[in-house]
Amino acid sequence: MASIAPTADRILDIAEDLVQTRGYEAFSYADIADALSIRKASIHYHYASKAELTRALAARYRAAFAARLLQVEAEFPDPTRRLMRYVRLFQDALREGDHMCLYGMLASDAGTLPEAVRTEVNGFFADQEAWLARVLAEGRAREEFRFDGRPDAAAAALLAGLEGAMLVARSRRDVAHFAAVASRLVGSLTSGG
Repeated sequence: MASIAPTADRILDIAEDLVQTRGYEAFSYADIADALSIRKASIHYHYASKAELTRALAARYRAAFAARLLQVEAEFPDPTRRLMRYVRLFQDALREGDHMCLYGMLASDAGTLPEAVRTEVNGFFADQEAWLARVLAEGRAREEFRFDGRPDAAAAALLAGLEGAMLVARSRRDVAHFAAVASRLVGSLTSGG
């Protein structure tokens, strides 16, 4: 008997691509069924509702992103290089088939998201802000970063800037625009504002 995990994972893979390129409201089980050449009932077997599927997708993406951040920390001991690699994670998503950050796309549909998914979205952004605040605090202690105020406020502004830069760059179909804005955001931290 074959394991159900590969089908469930493939469903999540397709759903991730659809959310990152279309958004939560613009994909359906029919889209996934067509992409996998399966019946919608097969998707319901694994994920009873779109809310359950999206919550599982969001949790998987959040865990994978956390693992990437651990890898970034291991590879780049200095805060400036860590921050640059973090920015590149966003830029790489744009290069990969016009994708947005999954959580940025979900956040754009916050008004219609199920509560469990909205909770996941808020948790992801809290994770990102906390990680960035630690990097910024360490960079400030090492005199690599200069910014006014608390690291958590600077982290929130940076994350919002990166997510916004992704949206604008995607609308223009111009990854270079994102790179320029991101460089300016990081540069404001390394040059003292």
